[in-house]
Amino acid sequence: MIQVLDYIKFNNKKWLTIEVWFWAAIFRLLILFVPVKYMKKYYGIFGEESPYNESIENYGKAKIIAYHVNRIAEHTPWESRCLVRALTAQRLLTNKRITSTLYLGVRKEEDNMVAHAWIRTGEYYATGGNGDGYVVVAKFRK
Repeated sequence: MIQVLDYIKFNNKKWLTIEVWFWAAIFRLLILFVPVKYMKKYYGIFGEESPYNESIENYGKAKIIAYHVNRIAEHTPWESRCLVRALTAQRLLTNKRITSTLYLGVRKEEDNMVAHAWIRTGEYYATGGNGDGYVVVAKFRK
């Protein structure tokens, strides 16, 4: 917890840090307590993808958002795995009027199905990598 407080104290993007914490907490609570059929409205437009081209300025903003989301998610007292990170990044990108696509994928590991979520804006994968090894089962444009 002290590392997080130092991170907030000494970074020049304090407001973004607070936003990431807030949205990560909100999305974690929603994932825990709201059925998936109601959560889908937060995901975006089903079956559509955002364009693969984006402005240099928006790439810069997306990289800053991705850095903060991934950095802060490692230190939350709650579990902030791929879907929490993806939804948080998607929300922050949307707030900056940057289009993105949320991908949901699955793969088989031994005898288990493993799910994964990631975000793409333009050609940049902001959270969750590029989905290599996963079969995309749904995509949502926002």
